Amino acid sequence: MSVLLETSAGDITIDLLVNDAPKCCENFLKLCKIKYYNYSPIYHVQPNFSFQTGDPIGPEAKESDGGTSIWGLPDGATKRASRPDKAAFRPEFASKRKHAERGTVSMATTPSKTNPEERLAGSQFVVTLGDNLEQLDGKAAIFGEVAEGFDALEKINTAFIDHSGRPLQDIRILHTVILDDPYDDPPGFVEPPSSPMPSAEQRATVRIAYDEVLEEQHDAEQMEKLRREREARAQALTLELIGDLPFADVTPPEQILFVCKLNPVTRDEDLELIFSRSGKILSCEVIRDRKTGDSLQYAFIEFATKEDCERAYFKMQGVLIDDHRIHVDFSQSVSKLSNDWRSSTNSKTARSKGGFGGFDSLEKRRQYRGAEGGGERSDGYDYVFEKGERRRAGQQDAGMRERDTVHDRRLDREPLKQRARSRSPKRQDRLERYRDGNGDRRPEERRHQIRDEYRDDRDRARR
Repeated sequence: MSVLLETSAGDITIDLLVNDAPKCCENFLKLCKIKYYNYSPIYHVQPNFSFQTGDPIGPEAKESDGGTSIWGLPDGATKRASRPDKAAFRPEFASKRKHAERGTVSMATTPSKTNPEERLAGSQFVVTLGDNLEQLDGKAAIFGEVAEGFDALEKINTAFIDHSGRPLQDIRILHTVILDDPYDDPPGFVEPPSSPMPSAEQRATVRIAYDEVLEEQHDAEQMEKLRREREARAQALTLELIGDLPFADVTPPEQILFVCKLNPVTRDEDLELIFSRSGKILSCEVIRDRKTGDSLQYAFIEFATKEDCERAYFKMQGVLIDDHRIHVDFSQSVSKLSNDWRSSTNSKTARSKGGFGGFDSLEKRRQYRGAEGGGERSDGYDYVFEKGERRRAGQQDAGMRERDTVHDRRLDREPLKQRARSRSPKRQDRLERYRDGNGDRRPEERRHQIRDEYRDDRDRARR
């Protein structure tokens, strides 16, 4: 027993497992018979995992009710259930059937509102795009498998999708053909004489029509530019993760020039003197090898203003310096900025400066509330804790505060013990010489005399 789905990505033939899931197969067959799935979009595409369909309008539309089973007696044109109380049913879960192979077809289920352990199904179904998907076992009720049309599955698997898994260009079920139907029609079942036209709600969900021809980008130069931009963005994110950049979208300074094709004999002073005609220079450095000290034949020149930097760029391009015709460009390097940022961020004086790590041009991006260590609450995102964990944490804090209070009270009642200090015999003798028989200090002139005698004794001992 099979059903043919004609989709905009190609035809898909599904063999139904009537013996393992008779109720799911009956529901699916009858919905196909009244053309309920016609013009239904394909959504929730997860590459190499699965895709979902069966909601005739689409889950993102406000008019969608999520779909209904055949026992809700939906109308083939309006897609509305005439008996909403029977829109869901209890599907069969065959224990011997697993989502082990690509092309496994199963009804999408959701927990019942009255009994969370019970799962209900309607009209939506899932088709797997990968093998050994144990995550779906027990959550999706298997009722069929794809016999033909794996090329269509591959087109769906490789389609461009948005963050919610919906293809950017619509992929829809255009028509359904029943090859064999052994079930009797339920009471009140009405089969339409022909396939109905798409409803207004369905047409409103169209982004890019499945039959719309998109112009391909054949400009090799533009495609190469896009490729380089994406590669540079990926490299910047990598450098941010390993800590080489403060953040990926940091921009290089606008007043620094990059000069290359220099003569190895060109010095910093020579280059600064030549470029100083265009404006004030803050720094000029010819990059050299760390071990040998030889010039690497390129340099960075930092001007005081952006206007001076632009003036030097237009005037010095292709100038002959030491028999070498140089090349000038605006600097794209942020290595110096990153090095200064790393060293300055860890310094204590950087906290008193503006910006991020002492740089006004940088601003730290906060991902969580309280990331700066403060205890005040703000409107940003924060870590999420369970109520029980927060309650236990509060009890622990209260217990620690109580122990600290008891400890402080004990210190107030008990006097502090003086630490015993042992003195050497020589030091004790000197102290005794400073005191008279009553234990009082000797007169000032006597103390000076004893100090001079001590110094004389020390000098003789050294000699």
